[in-house]
Amino acid sequence: MRGDALLVDHVLLNLGGKTAAEAIEDGREPREVWRELCVEFDVPPQRR
Repeated sequence: MRGDALLVDHVLLNLGGKTAAEAIEDGREPREVWRELCVEFDVPPQRR
């Protein structure tokens, strides 16, 4: 459930102020979007 909310609700400023879903829909690689989510939420590098 939380993953779904992050995908459609959280705005990623480094990806043009779009949600993860919007960024992927616009052609961004899912891996790039995942990395930005990890940065935004301070996920330790070993868990990314």
